[in-house]
Amino acid sequence: MSRPTSPIPPGRPPSRRGALTPTLIVVALVVVGFIFFANVWTDVLWYQQLGYFEVFLTENLSRILIFLAGFALMFAAVFFAIRIAYRARPVYAPDSEMRDNLNRYQAQLEPVRRVVMVGLPILFGLFAGSAAASQWQKVLLFINQQPFGKEDPLFKLDISFYVMTLPFLGFITGFLISVVVVAGIAGILTHYLYGSIRLMERGVFTSRAAQIHLAVTGATFLILLGVSFWLDRYSALQSNGGRWAGALYTDVNAVIPTKAILAVAAVLVAILFIVAAVIGRWRLPVIGTAMLVITSILAGGVYPWVIQQFQVRPSEQTLEKDYIERNIQSTRAAYGLDQIQVDRYNATNTANTGALAPDAQTTANIRLLDPNLISDAFAQLEQYRPYYQFPKSLNVDRYEIDGKIQDTVIAVRELNPVNVATNQQGWLNQHVVYTHGYGVVAAKGNKFTVDGKPEFLQSGIPSTGVLGNDSTYQPRIYFGENSPEYSIVGAPAGATPREQDRPSGKEGEADNQYTFEGNGGPNVGTFFNKILYSIKFQSSDLLLSDGVNPESQILYDRNPRERVEKVAPYLTVDGNAYPAVVDGRVKWIVDGYTTSQYYPYSQQAQLSAATADSQTSAGRTVALPNSSVNYIRNSVKATVDAYDGAVTLYAWDDQDPILKAWQKVYPTSLKPYSEMSGDVMSHVRYPEDLFKVQRELLGRYHVTEPGSFYQAKDVWSVPNDPTVSTDVKQPPFYMSLQMPDQKAPAFQLTSSYIPQIVNGTARNVLYGFLAADSDAGNQKGVKSDNYGKLRLLQIPPEIQVPGPGQAQNKFNSDPTVSQALNLLRQGASEVLNGNLLTLPVGGGILYVQPVYLKSTGETSYPTLQRVLVAFGDKVGFAPTLDGALKQLFGGDSGAAAGDSANTGRTPATPGETPPVSAGAQADLKAALEAANAAIKAGQTALAGGDFAAYGEEQKKLAAALQKALDAEGKIPAPAPGATPAPEATPSATPSPSAAN
Repeated sequence: MSRPTSPIPPGRPPSRRGALTPTLIVVALVVVGFIFFANVWTDVLWYQQLGYFEVFLTENLSRILIFLAGFALMFAAVFFAIRIAYRARPVYAPDSEMRDNLNRYQAQLEPVRRVVMVGLPILFGLFAGSAAASQWQKVLLFINQQPFGKEDPLFKLDISFYVMTLPFLGFITGFLISVVVVAGIAGILTHYLYGSIRLMERGVFTSRAAQIHLAVTGATFLILLGVSFWLDRYSALQSNGGRWAGALYTDVNAVIPTKAILAVAAVLVAILFIVAAVIGRWRLPVIGTAMLVITSILAGGVYPWVIQQFQVRPSEQTLEKDYIERNIQSTRAAYGLDQIQVDRYNATNTANTGALAPDAQTTANIRLLDPNLISDAFAQLEQYRPYYQFPKSLNVDRYEIDGKIQDTVIAVRELNPVNVATNQQGWLNQHVVYTHGYGVVAAKGNKFTVDGKPEFLQSGIPSTGVLGNDSTYQPRIYFGENSPEYSIVGAPAGATPREQDRPSGKEGEADNQYTFEGNGGPNVGTFFNKILYSIKFQSSDLLLSDGVNPESQILYDRNPRERVEKVAPYLTVDGNAYPAVVDGRVKWIVDGYTTSQYYPYSQQAQLSAATADSQTSAGRTVALPNSSVNYIRNSVKATVDAYDGAVTLYAWDDQDPILKAWQKVYPTSLKPYSEMSGDVMSHVRYPEDLFKVQRELLGRYHVTEPGSFYQAKDVWSVPNDPTVSTDVKQPPFYMSLQMPDQKAPAFQLTSSYIPQIVNGTARNVLYGFLAADSDAGNQKGVKSDNYGKLRLLQIPPEIQVPGPGQAQNKFNSDPTVSQALNLLRQGASEVLNGNLLTLPVGGGILYVQPVYLKSTGETSYPTLQRVLVAFGDKVGFAPTLDGALKQLFGGDSGAAAGDSANTGRTPATPGETPPVSAGAQADLKAALEAANAAIKAGQTALAGGDFAAYGEEQKKLAAALQKALDAEGKIPAPAPGATPAPEATPSATPSPSAAN
């Protein structure tokens, strides 16, 4: 007997393809698993180092348990539905043709039947578990809920039921309905596949087992549907489908009663399904189901529509009055507007002499530095090295200096490793050498130097100034808004420092080196941790470099906002973190909000839209997420140490029920604000994004009478920012301001209102002015009673006070101002309008706008050259705010501005012609003639195509204009009503409107 020929050639080993594939799969799974482990374990190390492992553990344990519960429910339901249907399969099928088809399907499925019967439930279980785990916050809030101490006006239930219980019940009900539907479909398909359900000529054949299975599934579904209908009664109070939020007349009198009827009907039909399963007759449940569908259409849709169209619409204002009132009261309470102080402000448009005397302290603190424009000035004057940077928008804060509160514009000198020389941008320099920024830079908000530069309070390298020096505060910035992705810091004692610290203070000396001495990140010195972080950051250099030593720490997730978001995942974080020098450190102060979208009868607001303004559109502040809320509280103040990244969370609004619930979830992560130091307390301020949400809602909800609210005839809008070309809202401004009912100025966050903007147009007259008190005091753990107090000044419409847009238009159209600004623009110099501040002083509304000049060139930066002011119909324009106010108020404003000590043009007394400096006049005349000659020569060169000559003439023009400005600053300006001296520059004269 011959043997078959072997397909394998002699001398060749047998193929091992069969073993190779499983091996590759196992290796791939191991690699993926280790990468997953690396990311998880590095998170564990990060949270442990920061002291918030409780947060990581609680959140992930909750997610895992909820995932397992969701997975188990879906898996069990689908698995047993399939298994029961399979076991109930008939042995014989009467229809041979049908049997043949089913046999073919069954034969194809049989080899993998066991895998499918387990695999499908696992697959659906994974989807269900993932969906359930994403709802972990609802589950934890439900378990740890706290009462609000307020009841809804309809069902008289505590608000916590709607905010913390109802969302959880809705999630559970919806999830269980999904489980029943998926399991039901799986059971039906299995019954069909194995012949328990068949389509026949006489109809549908179902076996007894299939009937019972379907009946139980249908009954369970209907019971859950009935529960859903019942919960919908309460959800009506959270509705935003009508003109006003909450349950309105139709909801209360039609929708809610019919939901109750449908809930009872669904349960009754479910009982009919159970009865049918017992007795085997399906007529009643089929009829009941049809009746339920018809009832849901008629009672749930047609009946409410009829009530709305034929009963409510003809008498809507009368019938909806009580429900509108509920909406007003609940919305104001949910957004913290119910305690707002509203005062009538009979503003005058007459700029009387000495009118600012009662507001002398406010006038002295009027901010002239625009934090959005002077970043370039900070950079050119204080950057020192290309590897440093300042943010695009600086921050406004206040410090006590010599016993007085001084408004400041402040920023930190952060690292910018991208600007390191190209030949030095290796891994070692990027992550080991260049690791941190250095120092705080702060300037007085109300003053500037004679040549228009910021007047610094804190500056230089080493850091010096009234805020401290290297020996009194830690100036190094390892954690900031523009820090590198990660840095390796730290070294054994005695090791040679490798970190670039700061430039030397003396010429010719080498730059200083430094070694990080804090506890700022997980240890990365062990071989195992090196591997983990090499995988996390996909860097082999981290594993192999000699820059990593046994004492090395790795700093990452360094943005203050992101750090707070990670340790407090239940918070919505304000878009603007700001630095402050407190307790010998630089600390970022971050505001956190607890929010909800379930507060009954409260109007919803979209965070991204409500907080959008010219700041967010320009990317200067971070926009909030595109989510809707109808309840918000500034419940947490957080600090992030700029040196070691330590995060401290303070329970600021300790009466907020949502925060109380999260404190039960995370009992050790939040500190009471009583532990906040007086130094930190003195720099706490009212948060911008909360204020922007509140001002948006207040545009409608300042009206509290339902009839007027219904008519919407007194709706206000936030004015567009007149200093930008696009139609975006004006941002709020921080300033020290004394409101009419206050005895002293306070640090305030302010905004204004004009009539409602419809289709992009509105009458730009001022209707309201809103201020939020931002002074929390300076005592440890003691919050000022006035902090957070909202004050609204309502201006009677008949007074016709110009709004910000009108004020800007007056500035732009005033002939004297226009002529002077055109002079400044010569030579391709750019005139930049600073922020337009609105102040309720002098019995009326004062507008103040600094004007900056920026010349051409890479190293140019804006310098403050003029100040525009307006009051009523009058305009003032001078090199200083003090001079402009004197023009505006008849030669004597009654108060000295912060820049009154600046040398420059000072108006004389009314009607008097000031003496003229002949030398200054001659210098001015010569400079203007030189500028005119340069303009003409430049135009000639440009026409002839000689661009080199044109460039030279532009340089001459810029130099001549600077000489003109210097000479003009030495000439006293004529007072309103005086006759200008011969040859005086036009800009030295007040505008005609100011002189009348």
